[in-house]
Amino acid sequence: MDAVRVALLREVLAGTEWPAATRRFAGALRSSVVPHGGGLLLVGTAAYEPWHLAAHLVDESTWSGLPELAPTLVRHRVEPGGPAHLAVGLGRIEAAGRGETLLLVAPERPSAGLLERVHDARRAGATVLSLSDGDPEVRGLAHETLAVTGADDVDLDTVQHLVSAAAGENSAPAPRGRRGFRDRLSRLADQLTAPPPARW
Repeated sequence: MDAVRVALLREVLAGTEWPAATRRFAGALRSSVVPHGGGLLLVGTAAYEPWHLAAHLVDESTWSGLPELAPTLVRHRVEPGGPAHLAVGLGRIEAAGRGETLLLVAPERPSAGLLERVHDARRAGATVLSLSDGDPEVRGLAHETLAVTGADDVDLDTVQHLVSAAAGENSAPAPRGRRGFRDRLSRLADQLTAPPPARW
């Protein structure tokens, strides 16, 4: 989803909790990985791999000049002979520790085995974040969580787009004023076309 569509989506959701909630969660993600120089592990459930979120975070890491946002996708099933970036299995969670961040995306209840691995990673010092359906056990494991339930007016895919876009933003959004939609869209376009900050 490109930046203009994200901006339009935020406009549609203005007045709901979602723009602020996704920015808060993205801020927690960013503040967890950037000071430690990365170490972001992204895992889903056995039935749901968060491919799109991984791809969007890679894009945002490039556009924002923050390589720390690029995740390692942890997979439940690794195909033999596959490319290295698709060959990271669940054992990587067991090796997670201090300075690393584990983002669990769980549209349904994860298996007991995955929950146990996440719990072990947290005990070893990893920061755990979750995008979930509100499962209480997942909430209990996470330092920061954002729940999307069937009763909400958005779905998990939409929330993932908003979170990834917000994670790559270089500054907090300007306070809402009397500026019109075209002014806000113009400001967003200016931010997106500005050169990235110098990195030394």
